[in-house]
Amino acid sequence: MRKTVIFCGVAAALMAASCVSLSEMEALQAKYDETAKQYALTQQELSELKEENSNLSRSNQALSSDMTDMSVALSRSAATADSLSRRLEQMRHHYDTTMENYVQEVAGKSRDLSRAQNLLTARTKELNDKERELQAKELQLAEQQENYLVQRNEMLEKQRQLEDAEAQARQQLEAKEREVEAVRSKITQALVGFADKGLNVETRDGKVYISMDNKLLFPSASWTVSSEGASAIQELARVLERDSTLHIMVEGHTDNDPYRGSTAVKDNWDLSVMRATAIVKLLLKAGPAINPARVEASGHGEFAPKVANDTPQHKAINRRTEIIITPDLDALLREIGQ
Repeated sequence: MRKTVIFCGVAAALMAASCVSLSEMEALQAKYDETAKQYALTQQELSELKEENSNLSRSNQALSSDMTDMSVALSRSAATADSLSRRLEQMRHHYDTTMENYVQEVAGKSRDLSRAQNLLTARTKELNDKERELQAKELQLAEQQENYLVQRNEMLEKQRQLEDAEAQARQQLEAKEREVEAVRSKITQALVGFADKGLNVETRDGKVYISMDNKLLFPSASWTVSSEGASAIQELARVLERDSTLHIMVEGHTDNDPYRGSTAVKDNWDLSVMRATAIVKLLLKAGPAINPARVEASGHGEFAPKVANDTPQHKAINRRTEIIITPDLDALLREIGQ
């Protein structure tokens, strides 16, 4: 296009040359040369522009391809973004739900923690109270233990004293038993002549029992002592007045046959008392050294039999007078009680 324009210009110049001068021709030639030069430059520029255009076209195609790829990628990215958006929304919803549950759980835990804290405070107070109570009890226990040790030592001392007193009392009791046995032996020797006449001497429960059948002492239904019975009582009195510390109990006993006398005595009880009193009076008369304050008389009638009143032989056994000799245990009991 540019070549045609240049050629038309040159032709027009030549056509006009027929009527122009040489100088004008030279001017025209120079102008032509300049124009040709410009044309060549223009052609070169055109060629460069074409090449540049070709490069741009190729670049455009590449860019178009890239745009297509980018469009596809963009579409994919949009789909991915949409998927991610939905996923994000789901995650946000899950997060909101989880967060709400967490908040509720935290609130519940907070309430539980508050209750636990209150319970812990109460338990701590209770524990402190218990600890103070325990300390008080420990102090009390220590005091009690100290008191216990003091009391234990006192008890051990008292026990030792009691053991000593018991040993001493045992010795004294054994001495009293020996004394009782000696009294029994002396009485037995003194009354040996009456052994086959219904008189029996034995030791029982730390006492000397002298049992005499009423046939030795009294006629039937009487409280007057027979001569033979009086002799036995006199022998006994001589033994008993040797020890002024002995206690003497005289007991009268009968069988269960009704009393049939015609005196002031009305029954067996009266009779047993009268017989016991008669023996006491005879003892004191025969043994003036015997202290009357240490002598007692009692009657049991038929109410303390040795055997059943079912045969004449058994009734004879129950008709008796018992003289019970007891050593003085008052001093011994006082020593044991101290």
